[in-house]
Amino acid sequence: MVDVAVVDYGMGNLRSVEQALRKVAPDAEVVVSDAAGVIANAKRVVFPGQGAMPDCMRELDARGLHNAVMEVARHKPFLGICIGLQMLFEHSDEGNVAGLGILRGKVVRFASEMRDAQGNKLKVPHMGWNQVHHGDHPLWQGIAQDERFYFVHSYYVQPQEDSLVQATSDYPQPFVCAVARDNLFAVQFHPEKSHVAGLKLLQNFMQWNP
Repeated sequence: MVDVAVVDYGMGNLRSVEQALRKVAPDAEVVVSDAAGVIANAKRVVFPGQGAMPDCMRELDARGLHNAVMEVARHKPFLGICIGLQMLFEHSDEGNVAGLGILRGKVVRFASEMRDAQGNKLKVPHMGWNQVHHGDHPLWQGIAQDERFYFVHSYYVQPQEDSLVQATSDYPQPFVCAVARDNLFAVQFHPEKSHVAGLKLLQNFMQWNP
């Protein structure tokens, strides 16, 4: 039984996530795996993702990992990253595709016409460093309020249940960038690319016992 499995369905920034986990937990056995059995038996699971939601869902199914991810998301300490957050919800406007439906809500696109307080046009995708206003979940321990994390995305989640929301960011309006329920935690930003704050969140995940 490995300490942590990073789910490989061909769509994630896997090596960066793997290296960050090894840095914060040098004694842990970290594996990147596309084997359902390895993922199902890992002590904890990281579910990253990059690219388009329809491609991610298709690849997850094609590699026979759908059921394994559904199961571990219910029972193991589970961290979703970027598309790995969005896929947990019921539906995405990106490609009009169904998600895993583990959490109630949908994924929507940023408006094409957005401006900041100074009237400057904001680009989509939202790309770069942004402040995160977080709750009091154990994964935020030791991370300052309004710490900056690195984002690359055109879509964001709209949970049906307010109790899921663990953090928001502004672009220019507040949007949900982290959710949590029981053993599950997921973020829109990339902790593996977010320097000290991101590494701290990953370290907290490796020590978390929900």
